[in-house]
Amino acid sequence: MAKGLTKTALIRTIAEQLELPNKQVALFFDTLAATAVKETKKNGEFTIPGLGKLVKAERKARTGRNPQTGEAIKIKAKTVVKFRVAKAAKDAIAPVKAAAKK
Repeated sequence: MAKGLTKTALIRTIAEQLELPNKQVALFFDTLAATAVKETKKNGEFTIPGLGKLVKAERKARTGRNPQTGEAIKIKAKTVVKFRVAKAAKDAIAPVKAAAKK
């Protein structure tokens, strides 16, 4: 699988496009990440316009299977974080083909 853009490369690319120092762009990303975590924890969701939304969700307790033995096991209820991609981003990355619409 091909390696995507690293954090350093992303910072460098944005710094060049906006003509800002790398440190300032890195500080922006660190601040964005900290704010996203804080707001998702506090309000249950955080939206990044044009990209998507972090959403806190509760998973119920359920019964699962041990893949090695097939034995039934209890899985506890827990809180998870999901990322829902914005429709605009989804359509730009993987547009729906005309044949699939019909």
